[in-house]
Amino acid sequence: MTTATASLRLEKVTPENVLAACRLTVAPEQERFVAPVARSLAEAYVQPETAWPRLVFEGDRMVGFVMAFFDVRFDPADPDDRPRSGLWRLAVAAGEQGRGYGRFAVDAVCEEILRRGQRRATVTWLPGEHGPEEFYLRLGFRRTGEMSEDEVVGELDLPRV
Repeated sequence: MTTATASLRLEKVTPENVLAACRLTVAPEQERFVAPVARSLAEAYVQPETAWPRLVFEGDRMVGFVMAFFDVRFDPADPDDRPRSGLWRLAVAAGEQGRGYGRFAVDAVCEEILRRGQRRATVTWLPGEHGPEEFYLRLGFRRTGEMSEDEVVGELDLPRV
């Protein structure tokens, strides 16, 4: 079952919603694949020029968290490593999965990447049972053959608008 996207929106993390954001949890079998929101927000705090953290809401309910990155090199020491933009973190609350919230969040990140003039979205994932690989492949991401530490690198070419 999927939800209508008309009632979905992204919101900035604020003093009013940060504690609720930090309480968001994924299904227990997914915990090894998804960093806690608090860690993501700490990373965003120390990298404000790169990180784009947002909360996913349906109506008044927070149902997920997404964080994008913009113009990052996976290996800053490699002059041939091109800047990338894409999905850094995605967490949909355990009881809210399977309703289109993850797809909505990925689509919103891709729209922001396009708005910033880029034409490709990057994502990394840790392979394994209960991991996000099949989700990203269903959305059209393809494996690049690269690894970022122990994570698979995937890319999605974005349409020209």
